[in-house]
Amino acid sequence: MDEKKLTLRRYKDGDDEHLPLQEEIFVGDTSYKCPVYVHRTPPCQGSCPAGEDIRGWLNIVRGIEKPPADMSWQEYAFLRAADANPFPAVMGRVCPAPCEDGCNRNEVEDHVGINAVEHFIGDFALENGLKLPPAGPDTGKKIAVIGGGPAGLACAYQLRRMGHACTVFEGREELGGMMRYGIPGYRTPRDVLDGEVQRILDLGVEVRTQTKIGVDIELATLERDFDAVFLGLGAQAGTPLPVPGAGEAANCISGIAFLDAFNDGRLRHSAERVLVVGGGDTAMDVAAVARRLGHISQSHEKDRPEYVVLGQTTHDVASVAKREGAEVSIIYRRPVEKMPAARMEIEHVLQEGVEIRGSLAPVEVMLDERGRARALRVIEVDWEDGQMKTKEGSEFEIECDLIVAAIGQVCDFTGIEELENDRGLVDADAFYRWPSREGLFVAGDVVRPHLLTTAIGQASIAASSIDHYLRGEAQGRLPKINVHHFSLLEKLRETHHAPTEYDHAELRGTDTAEFAIHNYEDRSQSQLVPSDELFLGHFAYVERQHRTESEIGPAEVLGHFQERLHGLSEEETQAEADRCMSCGICFECDNCVIYCPQDAIFRVKKDDSTMGRYVATDYTLCIGCHICMDVCPSGYIQMGLGE
Repeated sequence: MDEKKLTLRRYKDGDDEHLPLQEEIFVGDTSYKCPVYVHRTPPCQGSCPAGEDIRGWLNIVRGIEKPPADMSWQEYAFLRAADANPFPAVMGRVCPAPCEDGCNRNEVEDHVGINAVEHFIGDFALENGLKLPPAGPDTGKKIAVIGGGPAGLACAYQLRRMGHACTVFEGREELGGMMRYGIPGYRTPRDVLDGEVQRILDLGVEVRTQTKIGVDIELATLERDFDAVFLGLGAQAGTPLPVPGAGEAANCISGIAFLDAFNDGRLRHSAERVLVVGGGDTAMDVAAVARRLGHISQSHEKDRPEYVVLGQTTHDVASVAKREGAEVSIIYRRPVEKMPAARMEIEHVLQEGVEIRGSLAPVEVMLDERGRARALRVIEVDWEDGQMKTKEGSEFEIECDLIVAAIGQVCDFTGIEELENDRGLVDADAFYRWPSREGLFVAGDVVRPHLLTTAIGQASIAASSIDHYLRGEAQGRLPKINVHHFSLLEKLRETHHAPTEYDHAELRGTDTAEFAIHNYEDRSQSQLVPSDELFLGHFAYVERQHRTESEIGPAEVLGHFQERLHGLSEEETQAEADRCMSCGICFECDNCVIYCPQDAIFRVKKDDSTMGRYVATDYTLCIGCHICMDVCPSGYIQMGLGE
């Protein structure tokens, strides 16, 4: 990077305001405070909709947290990642990685390549036949899971771990939902997706495909025959373009329908001039697919792509050889830099020859004499204070043969109309319960269309809610940071250092008692650790390990259906994980031991040491000088003991 950030000192020039006095009371070089080891959540994990313990599996990959003796670090990292997300190979490829936006390493030079490391973990697990954690002891309860997409499968996975029986009802022929039918197959390779789905089924999940709830079987029947029902339908219908003429033109279709026809194998070529409306990932996928498919000089009406998308015909395989390149454009009503699509996806389609034009709003679909769209009339717009204002007299037409609207998603409620709210979705409370129907739970795009990882995270919360419901237990308040946290107590149990039983007898002087975890606070459910509480000067500038990409320019894109992104090697993966700053927990750098002027901080004996218990403090020597906190790179040491 051209501009390096100042990280050598904790305080910069001009920082002249002191902290609150109760945090700065010193007498000479001593204070009444002593260090306490405070576990907090890193912002990467706080930004992950699935709530993965990202810091945890990065520390495993880099060798800080050790696996059990009979397990490889690769398997241990996979199990830690899969605790929250059973699809690491898919997510490592397609997740836009909001975790990386939150990464504190951005304050040094560049974020950690979290997605790239997850990509490696997921692929290693598939290549080596690693299994998910086994199903729990049978509880005798059974749950109907409606929808075999990321939400439904993730919920079934978590429920099986709790010991509940699950039957997945899927309206399509195959499982996967938007992972299979909504994202191009070259981005989610079918062998990868099939492998990750099969691992979940291997836990004993039953499946009934081509069974649509409300059509093939009534929802009331499921509510009668099962102890609970989870609704993870997804939102697999596109929002129509809301302008005059769109409803009359057969060649004005939705992005969801376009991708569905492509992924289903029915759509093999597109149109000569394709115009995509929208700025999200679906719009980028549509444009990229249209460029790869190209077009043919149609000799039959049935060859037009809209008839394939609408399910009226299927392209002849022989016609694929005749296809030529397609001109593909994207328009978006906001400026290009405000597009919600992942930066990488925008860069890819631009490299592949797609034109993107921002600040254009659709006005009308212009029809020809046969009632087909011949152009889209648009108007230039400005944005002021978040409000769109049209420029008078700036309307013009963009000629096209196919208009694809990628502007939103809704759910198909045929047969279950009573669940639909006024937004074409389903209502849910914070526990992902349907508010007006006991025993019915929902999650995923049917609640709010968003990322695949969002559906997975919601499904995990819903599974916990179902478990409470089946056990007849009331649910307490959800934690402020509701993710899959590292547990020091579980780690101590795993390494045979669990605290002894406490007999609750009254006693004094418990600082050496073996029934408690001393000098440690777990604030991970309520606090993130910000970058200004880290000692950033500890970290050298280290370039990120980038995954390689196949070079696909305008001349190579036609017919290119191989993966563009290639994973890191094992060595590169470990090097990238080593860039993690382990925000909020110790990564055994020894700074506090080295810089303590009183030798009050010491390494725990090797036989007693484990993740989060690498150092301890002798409080008979500690003078409260704060140096250990100042030099702690991860923000794990805070001055508070004694308050």
